[in-house]
Amino acid sequence: MPLFPYRGVVPSLDPTAFVAPGAAIIGDVVIGANSSVWFNCTVRGDVHEIRIGDNTNVQDGTVVHVTGGRFGTYIGSNVTIGHGAVIHACTLQDGCFIGMGATILDGAVVESGAMVAAGALVAPGKRVPAGQLWAGNPAKLLRPLKEGEAEGFEKTVRTYVDLGREYRATGVAEGG
Repeated sequence: MPLFPYRGVVPSLDPTAFVAPGAAIIGDVVIGANSSVWFNCTVRGDVHEIRIGDNTNVQDGTVVHVTGGRFGTYIGSNVTIGHGAVIHACTLQDGCFIGMGATILDGAVVESGAMVAAGALVAPGKRVPAGQLWAGNPAKLLRPLKEGEAEGFEKTVRTYVDLGREYRATGVAEGG
């Protein structure tokens, strides 16, 4: 099982969460109902806390970490984090979408219903407002989200909740 205590704190997973083999969940981490952490992810709550809400998917190869003594990482419910992202000591509010390979740094906030494009870098302390798509390095406003794009976020969340359940049902679950 890829759950590792650190300084006497054991990660806590809802029984419905899916953690893929090869993922590592370390220390002060709480993962909510129907959330999923996929292959080769690291969620390392060693020097601060990490909280992941319900129905959130952290896709393959993503790193979630914190900054000791300064910032935990807070990921809301119904969040999609694309493959290979780096989520570091920041806040991702409910229902946001983080593209593949994006990096979100210390103290940054991605508001509910906002999107960070694949490969973007959200600098420390920046705030990505709801209803906006940010892209680039450093990330900045690319455009307002188009009608229907936020509904696509919800579809992805539902797909990953179902996929996590399927993996659990076939015995490919490590946590929970």
